[in-house]
Amino acid sequence: MIPWDDFRLVRAIAETGSLAGAAEQLAVNHSTVFRRLGTLEQQLGARLFERARAGYVPTPMGEEMVRLAEHMADEVLAVERRITGQDLRPSGELRVTTNDTLLVHMLTPIFASFRAAYPEIRLDVVISNQSLSLSKRDADVAIRASDRPGDTLVGRRMASIAWGIYGSAAQDIAGPLDPADLRRHDWIGFSDNLGAIKPAKWLRERVGEEKIIYRVNTVLGLAEAAAAGIGLALLPCFIAAVTPGLVQLMGRQSELESGLWLLTHPDIKATARVRTFMEHAGREIGKLRGRIEGIEDQPAAAAG
Repeated sequence: MIPWDDFRLVRAIAETGSLAGAAEQLAVNHSTVFRRLGTLEQQLGARLFERARAGYVPTPMGEEMVRLAEHMADEVLAVERRITGQDLRPSGELRVTTNDTLLVHMLTPIFASFRAAYPEIRLDVVISNQSLSLSKRDADVAIRASDRPGDTLVGRRMASIAWGIYGSAAQDIAGPLDPADLRRHDWIGFSDNLGAIKPAKWLRERVGEEKIIYRVNTVLGLAEAAAAGIGLALLPCFIAAVTPGLVQLMGRQSELESGLWLLTHPDIKATARVRTFMEHAGREIGKLRGRIEGIEDQPAAAAG
């Protein structure tokens, strides 16, 4: 079997065209290269190089050894990368932005399990109902509900966030509601800061401003108000499913769905801590997809 060092020798001579160049590349002296090449050619019973005026030119046998040496070098590098990747643990600070609704009802346990698995990564969670700029490095990763996540970002749509109509179980309202009955009830609406979202527009069109008797500027506040019996509310199904005292009065409204996105900037997607977090969060959010999309764990009102 030909030793790997002999393949490296032949490759170095072919690349540099001289024994002196090969000696410099391999960090040995000229006489060592000369001696090793002679020994190798004697063992193989074939010449590996022609000694021409332009330098050392590989023979057909030499060219075959050079090709094998290049392939072997690529394989060695690949193994080294894999070994290095296993040895290096992601570390440093990672800034994640999301909104309060997703944090409270979905993400905090996921962040906790991530920290347990990767204690050398420090999480800085930025809560905002506005979209922070990942391009300006306001955050490294965004987990947000959106129909337009941004063309400059990379990531994936994890689920479709389903919305339904909910009320307090204490109100004893028979469900499911008929669309014609919507204006017969009092409603909890969205304050101006949420006025542009699809559920807010849906309420204005289907219910009317006059039936919105209470407004709040967070979805968390909306759920609490509905559970307290102040009025009916449009809510993400995954929030209603874990809010005590709520029942579903009308099922998923497909026109209100928005995407749940896990996003980062392309310039940092390959960094160890970002890549590791994206993989972990994506896997854990995927386990909750049924609840996010409103197809499991829904509290329902009895038909009356």
